[in-house]
Amino acid sequence: MEKYLANDIITLRAIEPEDIELLYSWENDPEIWEVSHTLVPYSKYILALYIKNSDKDIYETKQLRLMIDTNEGKTVGAIDLFDFEPHHSRVGVGLLIHNKEDRSKGYASEALDLLISFCFKKLNIHQMYANIESRNKISLGLFEKHGFRICGTKKEWLRTDSGWKDEMMLQLLG
Repeated sequence: MEKYLANDIITLRAIEPEDIELLYSWENDPEIWEVSHTLVPYSKYILALYIKNSDKDIYETKQLRLMIDTNEGKTVGAIDLFDFEPHHSRVGVGLLIHNKEDRSKGYASEALDLLISFCFKKLNIHQMYANIESRNKISLGLFEKHGFRICGTKKEWLRTDSGWKDEMMLQLLG
């Protein structure tokens, strides 16, 4: 049987109640609020409710968050599916490798590769898309490496502390 959510480097797994402290620290890190479009902190209560309801099917919630674990068992990030549209066979994807020391080790690339395969082979997705701030060259390069193509620019789409920024929309057709 083909493994869709694991390889020799990482495993994509469901959120567990034990992840609450990690999620709490990530979601409340102001350094990533700009890319996650967060304006205010999350409470542990709200995160606990989110975890409690994470057993619901992607067809019901229209989203799915998977944690990224290394083969050594360290959780280094999360990869999300959002705005799932079964009728149109499309879904958005977002990715986070939180700690700087865990970046540039190939974890994001491996996670994206696994998720693409899962989406096209198991969810029968026709199209995936990502929204990435135009100056985030590392993320743009990662998605382009995996076949995503820039299909548009949303001008002055993101209001940030340093001013307005453009956001690129990328698509991957199956």
